[in-house]
Amino acid sequence: VQLQASGGGLVQTGDSLRLSCVASGLPIRRLPMAWFRQAPGKEREVVATIMWTTHDTYYKDSVKGRFTISRVDAKNTVYLHMNSLKPDDTAVYYCAAGFELQRILSAGDITSWGQGTLVTVSS
Repeated sequence: VQLQASGGGLVQTGDSLRLSCVASGLPIRRLPMAWFRQAPGKEREVVATIMWTTHDTYYKDSVKGRFTISRVDAKNTVYLHMNSLKPDDTAVYYCAAGFELQRILSAGDITSWGQGTLVTVSS
């Protein structure tokens, strides 16, 4: 599956952004989907994941209550709504797809990566 992420930009502390990830080449309805991020000098980390069918979600502790991951399988699209953004959220955000019917726990569980979209939060 090919993934195309968009929606990043330069915002101020407290602002909101919505990232979008459009998939092509394969329906995502049986795939776990996720957003990762990588800040300068740091490792890529999982931010949020969403399961197939149940749409159960997982969030990194530091984004709980501020970020919401969602999916519209009919549009082959995954979103990341980000509210109350902080400078520590500054990173390149990557959309990712996992193995069919398997959970995403880390980057090792990813089969496809999007190209990344830069989010910069100024203080």
